[in-house]
Amino acid sequence: MSHVIETRQLTKAYNAFKAVDNLNISVEHGEIFGLLGPNGAGKTTTISMLCTILKPTSGTALVNGFDVVKEPTKVRRSIGIVFQDPSIDDRLTGRENLYIHANLYGVPPSEQKKRIDHILNLIELEDRADDLMRTYSGGMRRRLELGRGLIHYPKVLFLDEPTVGLDPQTRDHIWKYIHELKEAHDITVVLTTHYMDEADRLSDRIGIMDHGKIVILDSPPKLKDTLEGDVVVVRANNVDDLSELVTKWLGFDKKKIVDGALEITVRNGKTVMPRIMELATQNNIYVESLLLREPNLEDVFLHYTGRTIREDTTKELHGAAAARRRAIR
Repeated sequence: MSHVIETRQLTKAYNAFKAVDNLNISVEHGEIFGLLGPNGAGKTTTISMLCTILKPTSGTALVNGFDVVKEPTKVRRSIGIVFQDPSIDDRLTGRENLYIHANLYGVPPSEQKKRIDHILNLIELEDRADDLMRTYSGGMRRRLELGRGLIHYPKVLFLDEPTVGLDPQTRDHIWKYIHELKEAHDITVVLTTHYMDEADRLSDRIGIMDHGKIVILDSPPKLKDTLEGDVVVVRANNVDDLSELVTKWLGFDKKKIVDGALEITVRNGKTVMPRIMELATQNNIYVESLLLREPNLEDVFLHYTGRTIREDTTKELHGAAAARRRAIR
């Protein structure tokens, strides 16, 4: 496989704050590459540099063989991008939005109708193509943005938090479209997300990003295998005390409380479960349920960053955004 994207010591700093810190990644042709991390981890800043929206403070990056600093126009012509925030004119129809984008990217007039009809068919919006965008649902708008990003047949499609704010059913549909668009156009996709299930479902490889750095990078199955253990999930009337007890008496320190349940990562989970039950009973803690599951990406993220991803996604302003505001002041 050939590298479609390569970064070498790629860095973006705002005064003393490094939003992206010496990033070294390579993305292969045809893969879906995910950048997973909380808001403020540096994901959007990274793809903003790769798309030539932001200039790196230092380091280099090649996209489709073009240098993002020395050859920005060539980079832009060879990529598509779907931004995190909506960027489509709702006073126009879906078809009109696609025509505008085709003209902006220099698609020959003789090819525009054929390409637009093809895209509308792929994203299943033929019946609504001539309706105003303001009548579209959130999912329909997102699908149109995905299609718009492909109208000039890019080699790489960048998706920045493509399903943020959408309901679960619509998110599932968008995931299906991303796979179909990738296969139909033989493109490479770079995806940023803070949704674990999205990264797991879509990505061939995932780079877990935190504080501007890649903490670990591999395929979803291999990332889960690095934990070398099972997860015991305990629901009880006093999970806080039980959490302290399993550490004190059983030596289990890989644990977290999620949605009121105690999750403990251990080896040989089946043999451990009776010991946890016995410890709870001895300390008058009522266990409502006890189950065993395989590790997921949330467990991987916690293991390598020391916290759950949810701790950071509730903050409104942090990371690069906060640094930019401080720099403006």
